[in-house]
Amino acid sequence: MSAAVERRLAQFRAARGSVAPSPRPSEPPGKAAVPEATEGQRAAAVGAGGGAEAHPGGAAAAAPVWARPLLLKVLLWAVLLALFAELELGLPYFVLSGLYWMYAGTRGPAERRRGELSAYSVFNPGCTAIAGTLTAEQLERELHYRPAAGR
Repeated sequence: MSAAVERRLAQFRAARGSVAPSPRPSEPPGKAAVPEATEGQRAAAVGAGGGAEAHPGGAAAAAPVWARPLLLKVLLWAVLLALFAELELGLPYFVLSGLYWMYAGTRGPAERRRGELSAYSVFNPGCTAIAGTLTAEQLERELHYRPAAGR
């Protein structure tokens, strides 16, 4: 390993608080040199990028667990479920929240991205089917054991 890579590895371990080197399987010299070169190129590209700093591990710092919106929503739902269950209204709350989740989980045609096709071909322009759709003609061919056209 080159001195620069070993120095970066020592800095990473010091920042992480781990001093024990990880065992590395024996590799042929040609294969070991390629990942080191690409890692060095990535480090040089990140360092030369200007405002970007390289974080240990290569990933940006994740938000704390308590600050994730989905987790907060699920916790709020569970607390409200417990409250409504105490008021003996748990079942209606559960059913109504399930209906709301189904409504909120569906997107209208105005929310589709440009060029995105619907799973139901009747909603697509020109009734265009998506890839992998079983058509009536294909089913009929397979039932009568006729070869597909063009094969």
